[in-house]
Amino acid sequence: MSRSDLLSTIMREHRDSLVSYAEKMLGDHGLAENIVQEAMIRAWRNTDRLLGMEGSVRGWLFTVTRHLVIDYVRKPHVRREAVGVTYSEPVAGADATEAVLDALVATPFLRRLSPDHRAVLMHIYLCDRSIQETAGILGVPAGTVKSRHHNALRKLRGVVRREAGTA
Repeated sequence: MSRSDLLSTIMREHRDSLVSYAEKMLGDHGLAENIVQEAMIRAWRNTDRLLGMEGSVRGWLFTVTRHLVIDYVRKPHVRREAVGVTYSEPVAGADATEAVLDALVATPFLRRLSPDHRAVLMHIYLCDRSIQETAGILGVPAGTVKSRHHNALRKLRGVVRREAGTA
């Protein structure tokens, strides 16, 4: 398979699912397309590696996309300058206030987890995905998702207990 054939196949078979994956994490379709475009550029730069790869090209693409999203989210100055991304005022009300408070409490705890553990919890709890769906998206076996899920929850419980002074 030639470089251009590989890239055409990748675009045809994986682009839409990569955009959907990135959009679910970012909440912005245009930004998700930009992230996937960068993933495609990286695939183009690594075609020799992909042609000789024994593992899943799809898994490699999802991993690269996930890393690009994480890199993007970690750069707040870039996030504010993105074209087409608008800020919406939160809706007032008890439910919105509770959600904001929950996020403020949970975020520091989640940051103590590895990116792999956070990703599993995000897919299972925030995106309401099954173990199998999460495994497919992350490009890892279902058993890996189960163990990451278990370990992430165990670590979160320990962190919360230490913070509460009950451990």
